[in-house]
Amino acid sequence: MLRIVDKDLALELPRGHHQHVLLAQLPNRLELTESSFRIVEPQQQWQRVRSVLELVAEGEGNLKKLHFLFLPESILPAAYLDEALALIESRFRSNTVTVFGVEHVPLARYRELLQRFALDNAEALASVQDDLDAGDVEQVAVNWCVIAVKEHDGRLRVFLEAKSHPFVGEETVDPFHDLYRGKVFPLFRCHPTCFNFMTLICLDYVYRDLYSSNISVLIERANELFFETRQRLDLLAVIECNPKPEHAAFRDVVNGFYGEYLSYTPGVRDCVTIFGNTSAESRCEGLRGEQRFGRSAVIIHKNHKLEKVHLAEFATDDYDGLPVCRLRFGEQTRLYYFNLPLFHELDPRTTRVPLKIHSIFRPTRDGGWLRMGGEELVQDLAKG
Repeated sequence: MLRIVDKDLALELPRGHHQHVLLAQLPNRLELTESSFRIVEPQQQWQRVRSVLELVAEGEGNLKKLHFLFLPESILPAAYLDEALALIESRFRSNTVTVFGVEHVPLARYRELLQRFALDNAEALASVQDDLDAGDVEQVAVNWCVIAVKEHDGRLRVFLEAKSHPFVGEETVDPFHDLYRGKVFPLFRCHPTCFNFMTLICLDYVYRDLYSSNISVLIERANELFFETRQRLDLLAVIECNPKPEHAAFRDVVNGFYGEYLSYTPGVRDCVTIFGNTSAESRCEGLRGEQRFGRSAVIIHKNHKLEKVHLAEFATDDYDGLPVCRLRFGEQTRLYYFNLPLFHELDPRTTRVPLKIHSIFRPTRDGGWLRMGGEELVQDLAKG
């Protein structure tokens, strides 16, 4: 199970106003090597990721208001980590959080990165060092992500998080194909504006067994936060490179998380859950069976109510009868720019919609991004 550690951030988010999120549903192509998955054509992949970072840095229109940028699991080639961080530090606006998954690296290399950013990763570094001291695991692969935070004063802080629950393609009886299991997960607490969020990687969201699970630990910590400080977990972001995004395991946990007779408790009652997957163009060579990427989604409790829509690029539903409202995107390569709902429930008499999509961007032939017009968005889904 995960161990949650609090991390304080100096982020001045707008009080009494919603935050803005850019969710990047990008294509990815991975191939299985002797010990891990690696990105095919890493330079091309870096250019794709860089195009999104450049778009945010330029900040045309209301992109200047962006607070959170989420990219998928395993999307950034490890060799380009420094370039990505340098671009974020030099060109991103203050009060922004960028989350991106990074290509697998050996545990020894992951420790080096933790040592480099030791000030913000002391607990994770100590955990990794204990594991290295306990066995011959230097070459075990790590599936990990970076949470890069540019604080109010322009300071860049870099947090690393290792996935704890490999998916079936990463989990075998052969120890040479096993992946490292991360144990330390940060809970980010923003000040002076109180806003709390966490990031998980794909299957870290689902139950490991009937008696212990990451998500139950997360819910318990969120409830402690509420009873001690009257604050909540406001945002849970799950980044994925998932060939089966509609798997029943995810629906079961959503039901437990928001179900009124299960875990619909004060700490997570108003939490917004974001699932950010790769697009349908993704391929994961070495996996068996059908691969269906895409379908990123945003989920809130049903009390926030969303208008029923069914359009070419997105639709809303109740996730097959769950006590939630789900905004479900399509499968194509897209950037989705939307706002998070406010933490409180709306007056039942209001006609205000708590979650709005501000823009959707599609890729251009020259490697850039184009904001889609209204006619492209309102086509009937069956024809789109």
